[in-house]
Amino acid sequence: MAANETIFHRIMRREIPADIVYEDEHLFAFRDIAPQAPVHVLFVPKVDIATMNDLQASQAEVVGRLVVAAAAYAKREGLAADGYRVVINCNDHGGQTVFQLHLHLLAGAPLGHFGVP
Repeated sequence: MAANETIFHRIMRREIPADIVYEDEHLFAFRDIAPQAPVHVLFVPKVDIATMNDLQASQAEVVGRLVVAAAAYAKREGLAADGYRVVINCNDHGGQTVFQLHLHLLAGAPLGHFGVP
């Protein structure tokens, strides 16, 4: 893999199998292989952006598309009424393990509250 290439790039090119649940010209979404909730889908832009820190003001629509696609998926799958969580991790302390910007949609059970125990 190239220095900035991630497993998500290989999934997008269909070199690694994944349960892709959505794709358009701007992004794709697939089920996480290590789900943290009954429903755990990753929404990934097709443009290379490693972290939220790397987003430029001119790329605001990238995050907007991720959020809109996640909300549409939640509605389509009957998850919206009960609720869901969307998360974008940034860098190591933020829990990011794949350095390509992506949004997590978590749903299917009560997810609890954020905070330090």
